[in-house]
Amino acid sequence: MSIAKTYSPAEAEEKWYQYWLDKKFFRSVPDEREPYTIVIPPPNVTGVLHMGHMLNNTIQDVLIRRARMKGKNACWVPGTDHASIATEAKVVAMLKEQGISKKDLTREQFLEHAYDWKNKYGGIILEQLKKLGASCDWDRTKFTMDEDMSEAVIDYFVHLHKQGLIYRGVRMINWDPQGKTAVSDEEVLRKEVNQKLYYIKYEVKGESQKVKGEPEPLTLNPSTSYLVIATTRPETIMADAAICINPNDERYTHLHGKTVFIPLINREIPVILDEYVTMDFGTGCLKVTPAHDLNDYELGQRHNLQVIDILNDDGSLNEKAQILVGEDRFAARKKIAVMLEEAGALVKTEDNVSQIGVSERTSAVIEPKLSMQWFCKMKELAQPALDYVLEGDVKLIPDKFINTYRHWMENVRDWNISRQLWWGQQIPAYYLPTGEYVVAKTKELALVEAQKINASYTINDLTQDEDVLDTWFSSGLWPISVFDGVRNPDNPEINYYYPTNDLVTAPEILFFWVARMIMAGHELRQQKPFSNVYLTGIVRDKLGRKMSKSLGNSPDPLDLMAKYSADGVRVGMLLCSPAGNDLMFDEKYCEQGSAFGNKIWNAFKLVKGWEIDNSIEAKNKVAIDWFESRFNQALVEIEENFAQYRLSEALMASYKLVWDDFCSSYLEMVKPPYQADAEKQKIDAASYNATVSFFENILKLLHPYMPFLTEELWHDELFGTRGELECCIVAQLPSIGEINTQLVAEMEVVQQAIAQVRNIRNSKGLSPKEVLPLAIKVNSAIDYAQYSAIIKHIANINDLTFVTEAVAGATNFVAGTDEFFVALNIEIDVEAEKDRLEKEKEYLTGFLKSVDAKLSNERFVSNAKPEVVDNERKKKADAEAKLKIVEEGLKGLAN
Repeated sequence: MSIAKTYSPAEAEEKWYQYWLDKKFFRSVPDEREPYTIVIPPPNVTGVLHMGHMLNNTIQDVLIRRARMKGKNACWVPGTDHASIATEAKVVAMLKEQGISKKDLTREQFLEHAYDWKNKYGGIILEQLKKLGASCDWDRTKFTMDEDMSEAVIDYFVHLHKQGLIYRGVRMINWDPQGKTAVSDEEVLRKEVNQKLYYIKYEVKGESQKVKGEPEPLTLNPSTSYLVIATTRPETIMADAAICINPNDERYTHLHGKTVFIPLINREIPVILDEYVTMDFGTGCLKVTPAHDLNDYELGQRHNLQVIDILNDDGSLNEKAQILVGEDRFAARKKIAVMLEEAGALVKTEDNVSQIGVSERTSAVIEPKLSMQWFCKMKELAQPALDYVLEGDVKLIPDKFINTYRHWMENVRDWNISRQLWWGQQIPAYYLPTGEYVVAKTKELALVEAQKINASYTINDLTQDEDVLDTWFSSGLWPISVFDGVRNPDNPEINYYYPTNDLVTAPEILFFWVARMIMAGHELRQQKPFSNVYLTGIVRDKLGRKMSKSLGNSPDPLDLMAKYSADGVRVGMLLCSPAGNDLMFDEKYCEQGSAFGNKIWNAFKLVKGWEIDNSIEAKNKVAIDWFESRFNQALVEIEENFAQYRLSEALMASYKLVWDDFCSSYLEMVKPPYQADAEKQKIDAASYNATVSFFENILKLLHPYMPFLTEELWHDELFGTRGELECCIVAQLPSIGEINTQLVAEMEVVQQAIAQVRNIRNSKGLSPKEVLPLAIKVNSAIDYAQYSAIIKHIANINDLTFVTEAVAGATNFVAGTDEFFVALNIEIDVEAEKDRLEKEKEYLTGFLKSVDAKLSNERFVSNAKPEVVDNERKKKADAEAKLKIVEEGLKGLAN
């Protein structure tokens, strides 16, 4: 087929993506080939495409397309996560707009609404990924609440419970008052905020002596004294169970065994002694509120204190607070401050910067809350998951994250896995009339277990736990459950595709998700779930700020693709995204990616305009041999970069090969002279065939990065007739051939010389069309005779000669160790030329100094690779030769 004269990215993207789908190029089934498997980090079903998704999925697509082109059975499994808290919040908000309250619905009614919402909005992000070119096996699309996926989650819960790794108990947990559910420690973000520190007076019962130390207490009458307590949360004083002082604090020895009264409600509480209190912080006195602070709870346990929970699930004050019942906690804080001041119990307030915990899902301020919850013991699960990483079976890329991973795994706490929601997998625990419970996969199996306790129980005596499991509990099974490996652990698919190969994800879910997948993989299959974890950085704007809707600094990925093409955005994202480091995104990178596509298109049009003329003598052998070696040399670099997951560097090596070596150099070397009266420019067969072959290999090389443009060009008649399944997407990636390193090195010198001639033209204001003479003083072993045609053609040289001495009056420069002279028919500005050479001398002298410093460093010479040391010595020799030539030039000007 012949393609259009101009390239329309939108048309090509739609055409080829549908073609790939129709021909099932993304489809994978087990066969005799080596599998290469990636499971997508399932985006929230609530999600729409953002820049982080763009980066993550572009990297995955590059990896999967390369594997496919290497002949592997590439399987990329897509899907979405049900995202319990976020989705339930969306559904509750939607119902509220319709005048419906969740509390007025049954669980079944609510879930109907939730599934309606999911079916309407839940697939948006996957459709958007198709615009990016994501070559997922869409037939395998999974949702974490699919029937089979949910069954796997329940099986896993039952398994862990039988192993004694899941238990139910009352613990202090993190409560999200907006989501009205518990969240795990990892779902709490620490945030620094400006708050007030309130200094509050507590009356000491029967104590007339003033309290020693600072601040001085204020006495209301001669027979009383007060303790002053500093707190950022005056709204919780009604839940106080004690005042704690350090037993070694001499200021308060007279208060040992005393009691105090809580302001406003006048409830009596004891003064307790514990070294937990820091004497030099605040007033040295601590109000102990066991129901609303983890440390206070542990302190209360040691001293057998009363636990008084004064907050409702939504963060408002309940009846136990006695005052301001029904008020929101933050509104209550302001009102209590006023009430304390009016009662004479507020000494002062101070500005205070402190950290608070906020819910990762809703951004609500977390409340510590004592609650009956389900927990998973983590110590036993964590150790093998740590070993996989420390022993290198699972590689974290970059490895700077290993220490972070190790610290978390060695200090892991039991995981609160229950959530007070309806959207999710309901916990398979069934309560009996006695308050006991049994755990089983179904209610029928639970009855069997219940009847072992009491044979008279019927199914109506069983009540299932209302809570659902944490979303991460289900997504932790993802690499196994997408292949049905939990329910059917020996099925052909799990045995073929698992363990998977690469996981691409963000460092912030290293513990939420990655660690838990490794734990589940070991627990259920005694295997790692993947071999490599590529950790992307955070996408930031060019000012370094994290991209967010609130800042308005996050572009719409779909708009970017419409403007710069999907290929342009893919290239732009990867040009600035080293593994594990944050990406400072600038739209100019996408512009650069788009320009790269235009460069390739224009190169194609150039070659398309050539026609073989068998009467023309082949004269481009050196150019052809050079580019073949240069291409193979670049392939070595690219493969090494991919082996180390340096995708950005691999792309840059490809970019330079195509832009600099192929387009700017090779095509200039071999393109035929322009003939105005010819429909097509005539060229010899050897040059034409070699160029078309090189172009075809370039399309293969670039396809993983730029799938649409390369597929479009691949099917042009320039490259011959293709069958309907002979597509670039499944073409075999080029293999590394022979490299003539001498030829590559010599051509580099030739290219430097050509560039210098062009610089001279620019600096002197000469037209590129004006022919110039060039003389070369050869100090190297280069045989310039074989390069003379290239130099003449590209540098527009009409007279190329070789000399043994400097050419008087000519402009000179150095390339490699050889000296070149351009005799210009214009008067030379001696002072300007002398200034140029002086600057060159200064630069070379400084460069030599730095190289000498390296080579004189014994540690460097002893520890560096031999080729690195040899390269430094070569740099020194080249610089010394150039410096000698520059000094001779200066001497000539002086004469």
